[in-house]
Amino acid sequence: MLVLFETAAGYAIFKVLDEQKLQQVDSLWKEFETPEKANKMVKLKHFEKFQDTTEALAAATAMVEGKIGKSLKKVLKKVVAKEAHEQLAITDAKLGGVIKEKLNLNCVHSPAVAELMRGIRTQIEGLITGLPPREISAMSLGLAHSLSRYKLKFSPDKVDTMIVQAISLLDDLDKELNNYIMRCREWYGWHFPELGKIITDNLAYCKSVRKIGDRTNVATTDLSDLLPEEVEAEVKLAAEISMGTEVSEEDILNVRHLCDQVIEISEYRTQLYDYLKNRMMAIAPNLTVMVGELVGARLISHAGSLLNLAKHPASTVQILGAEKALFRALKTRRDTPKYGLIYHASLVGQTSAKIKGKISRSLAAKTALAIRYDALAEDTNAEMGLENRAKLEARVRQLEERGIRRISGTGKALAKADKYQHKSDVRVYDPSGDSTLPTTSKKRKFEEEEEEQQQEEEQQPKPKKVKKEKAAAAEAEAEAEAEAESEEPKKKKKKKKHEAAAEVVEEPTVTEEGALSPSEEQTAEKKKKKKKKKAKETEGE
Repeated sequence: MLVLFETAAGYAIFKVLDEQKLQQVDSLWKEFETPEKANKMVKLKHFEKFQDTTEALAAATAMVEGKIGKSLKKVLKKVVAKEAHEQLAITDAKLGGVIKEKLNLNCVHSPAVAELMRGIRTQIEGLITGLPPREISAMSLGLAHSLSRYKLKFSPDKVDTMIVQAISLLDDLDKELNNYIMRCREWYGWHFPELGKIITDNLAYCKSVRKIGDRTNVATTDLSDLLPEEVEAEVKLAAEISMGTEVSEEDILNVRHLCDQVIEISEYRTQLYDYLKNRMMAIAPNLTVMVGELVGARLISHAGSLLNLAKHPASTVQILGAEKALFRALKTRRDTPKYGLIYHASLVGQTSAKIKGKISRSLAAKTALAIRYDALAEDTNAEMGLENRAKLEARVRQLEERGIRRISGTGKALAKADKYQHKSDVRVYDPSGDSTLPTTSKKRKFEEEEEEQQQEEEQQPKPKKVKKEKAAAAEAEAEAEAEAESEEPKKKKKKKKHEAAAEVVEEPTVTEEGALSPSEEQTAEKKKKKKKKKAKETEGE
């Protein structure tokens, strides 16, 4: 029996010296305890060494995929085909089927063969002569790295370091451009301040300044290739009545150099953006479709690499870039942020403020799937990203239209709900709160308060003791009449006084039919008491 054994250095063909011992599978390991015992069990017949790492990688990948490589085919034809009657022990049953089909060799794969391979692997250094242990370990390490790169489909196009550097440079260029343009507008504004208000576009402003130079040249300068006709006419009109100061030719020359720098940096930024866009579509097409190339590149840059970003859960992707706000919210026990860098994605930006949190959460979940697909999958198409984006857009439309489905029933009919109309959160400023002066005088306020109190008193319910007071007043009148009849004519003055008092008492009784105020009730009671006292005095007399 022959044994095919694969190593990182090459293919080895061994001859089994004692085939009877293969039947004792459980005790076969004892035959490989030492190199001397191993040499008595198997003997090296042929060793085919690989020329370089590329050949070793090709052979290893063919072996992994269950195919016969060129070097393996050459060895089998050279050595094994001469002894076709011998059986060939192999590790992989799938590879054995291919060898038997193409080379018509009898291949064997069994538990005994697996145990035999394990024994050969433990004593490989003693069985293969001419290969030092250090060289075998170095070859194994190199082949392992090469095979790992091949499995991950490693290529220069998949290097995400370039994206990290490109997006960082793009941000730096934006900052520098802003500084340069502000300096250019301020510098040239001393000479021609009206031009900055007329031309709002920064690049067009710098190109116009470079072409015009001194403002006295505006009338003879053709700006039709840079500005629309109406803007050009406005610039020429403003140059005639400009309030700017006079400057020297040297000053204009330096301003023109600054404009040249701004134009060059702007052109380079456009070129860099196109490079970043193409790189993102090559490395992370699904992520680019979901959130755009700039947001996707910033996510990769923030995480360090695409693989590191793929290890983050969706909840982390959602708030990536808002770490400071997150920890501040946790420390102060307030609401945590709903979005970080993902806020700048077009799907989140185009929705209303009410549903931004829901959409950012859904987008983060789909984006996490797209990132893992881009980082670990073998395909490089963007079908998954396009499909998920379509789902998210449908979700946005559903939330905007308030399409709430019924929980019970068939679930097909939509619940009747009013169409959602976005209400603006902008509030109008009320200037009346700024004034500290009173709107009405104190005297008028006091009068209004008194009127309110009187209205409240009038609305109070009628007192319950009105009937009793009426009865008491009637009795008093009857007594007074009886006393008046019994009196002599001499006492007419007292009678007149008594009648006057009775008339006074009668007046509140008439008024008591209506609602009496508390002050009127008190006066009526006092008058009754006086009347009773007078009645007693007359009786005593």
